[in-house]
Amino acid sequence: MPVLRGAVTFSRFRTEPAKDAPSDVKRWLTKGLKSHAFEPIDRRSEEERAAGFVELENPESSEFATGNLFYGEYALFGFRIDTLKVPASMMKSELDKWSAAFGKENGRPPARAEKNKQRAELKQLLRQRAVPRTSVLDVTWNLKTQTVQIWAASRKTVDEICVALEGALAVKVIGITPASMAQRAGIDEKALGPTAELIGMDLPATASVEDAHGEA
Repeated sequence: MPVLRGAVTFSRFRTEPAKDAPSDVKRWLTKGLKSHAFEPIDRRSEEERAAGFVELENPESSEFATGNLFYGEYALFGFRIDTLKVPASMMKSELDKWSAAFGKENGRPPARAEKNKQRAELKQLLRQRAVPRTSVLDVTWNLKTQTVQIWAASRKTVDEICVALEGALAVKVIGITPASMAQRAGIDEKALGPTAELIGMDLPATASVEDAHGEA
């Protein structure tokens, strides 16, 4: 829980409503998060991944009660990602055991159709036993400034959360970077280039390495 533990890896964004700004921000935010709440993977299906919003301190809940979502001028919540995969090595090991037992009992190796059927049954059985790998990323939303911080290091994950926020809340999520801030302020992009001092252009063009740093 980086928000509550003090980690510093995050990306900052500002949000703009795609339509009219909501009159009741808290109600709007709660409703939007619930519409894209996390739902566990259905083990009977072929799904291997599930993602959605959850409460910050209880990733098993997506009720978003006021006391669990709002902290002063901030809304704090999480984005949970579950993955459920049967390791290929485990599948191969179990299938080899079954094939050996089948050959011993029937005096022949299993036919392709028989092996495929058993593979499907084994996969379903192993999915029931497997424990999903869970990751919960923190999100903070300033209700006054409409700025968002996503506490994640992976660019792919940050992008996924931005897309989820846009879909849930009908907003535009715009990165807060020097370039975007300058554009918003009307500053010419050319003015953002490195200065001569920064790249060492103040040194004489004909100076050698020895001239610049002193001879050995």
